[in-house]
Formats: sequence, C-alpha cells, structure tokens
Amino acid sequence: LSGYHIPGVADKILITLFADDATIYLPTTDRLEDLQDILTIWCKASGAKFNTEKTEILPIGNEEHRTNVIVSRKLHQDDAPLPESIHVVKDGETIRSLGAWIGNKANPVVPWERTLDKVNRAFKRLQKGHPTLNSKRHMVQHMAGGMTQYLTKVQGMPDPIIDSLVKLIRNFIWEDAPQPPLALERLYLRMEEGGIN
Repeated sequence: LSGYHIPGVADKILITLFADDATIYLPTTDRLEDLQDILTIWCKASGAKFNTEKTEILPIGNEEHRTNVIVSRKLHQDDAPLPESIHVVKDGETIRSLGAWIGNKANPVVPWERTLDKVNRAFKRLQKGHPTLNSKRHMVQHMAGGMTQYLTKVQGMPDPIIDSLVKLIRNFIWEDAPQPPLALERLYLRMEEGGIN
C-alpha cells in the first residue's frame, strides 16, 4: 500500500490508530483487496479481529471521484464492489473520527447540536441548586468550556454556535431574565477590572 505523500511531511500517511479505532488512507492506486489480505494476516498473527460491521468509507478527492466510489461501490476499478454492510459516506453526511465529525460538503453546525443540548441540560440541572453568581462562573467554565473545548479544537466553532452558546450562558447566569442587570462585556472582565465587583 502506498498511502498518501503530503508535501513537506517526511513520512507518508497510511494509517492512524487510537485505542480500538483504525483509520486507513488509500489513494486510487491502492486496492482494497490488498488491504484485506494484509489485515487478514495481521489478525491471524496478533489474535485481533476487525469489526467489519463498523467499517465506513469516506471517499476523498474531487467530486467526480467521490461520486464514482459512491455509485460503483469500488475504491479501485479492479476491486469487487464493497459489501452492502460497509457504509460509504455520501456528500453532506459525516462520520465520527477521534471525536471529530468529518465529511464532504458537511454542514459545520450539525456536529455541535448534541454538544449544545448537553450544555443546556447541564445548566438546567445546575440551576435547580440556586447557585450564586460566583458558583455560576465556575459552572460556566466547567460545563460550557469543558464540553466544547475539544470539539472546538478539532472542528472549529461556527459563528451561529458561538451565538447560541453565548445565549445559553447569558440565560444561565441571569436565570432567563428579560433584561440582564449587567452587560456581558462587563461580566467578562476580570474581578479587579469590574467583573463581579
């Protein structure tokens, strides 16, 4: 298998492994049958087993190539069609890879919907304890900051998500008050610059 050569990177990219996840990168010159032969030998030697039911294929490259893979269900013209149990990702769909949601022509907002729901549920649960303003500050850092940090790093945070997150935080801090007693810009300041003082 030849993998991908990336300009400026000494090693080619062929496989990434993390815990029980494996991502394998095959250019059009590589054949799936060759990969399957290698994996069969590796599984026999290591005693491991690949869960082919979880196999997903994300075609990359130009749109014509991606469409050809989706329609023919072949990665290489000499390969047999992929089994129906293997999901081939269409444009607009995403799959999860190491916590990131990847795909071609995917809506960047969609991966954030679950995270925003989790933050919102956490805030509603915490609000029942009638926390102080200082407690809410810590809760916001822990919940809104902690639940969004990794996805922001790997995915980026689209502007509509930033707006929604700010609204969730504002509603949590001021308990859905129609007219907050303090502007967010003032609330964001360090304590010695005005914030809580």
